[in-house]
Amino acid sequence: MNGVMTKIPIEVIKFCKIKLLETKEDLLNRVKDVRTQLLDVQDAGGDEGDQSVRMIEEGELMAHQERLRSMLFEVEIALSKIERGSYGVCEETEEPIEPERLKAIPWTRLSIEGAEVREALQRRYAR
Repeated sequence: MNGVMTKIPIEVIKFCKIKLLETKEDLLNRVKDVRTQLLDVQDAGGDEGDQSVRMIEEGELMAHQERLRSMLFEVEIALSKIERGSYGVCEETEEPIEPERLKAIPWTRLSIEGAEVREALQRRYAR
């Protein structure tokens, strides 16, 4: 374990790991459900109007599935960091992430300060 890891209380890490594993299971089930819904939408017949509605539904389901997969990726990164001993370190400031923030969003990669820094940079370069 590195020095920063020890600044995050072990109880917080254990709590977050449980929450991350529960979230992972939930996300995997939701991805599976969306996949089933996609197959149902794709298998339905109908006239041109029905097909148009199905195409819209399919697009929405695919976007939803992509959001779920993206969140699953974040959860996997957090679990990996716990295993490597680098969990709870802000990617922007390299300081420990606030324990309350980790409890609320255990897959976060940024402290509050780090999130503010990143937002400011995004606004600056969005112009």
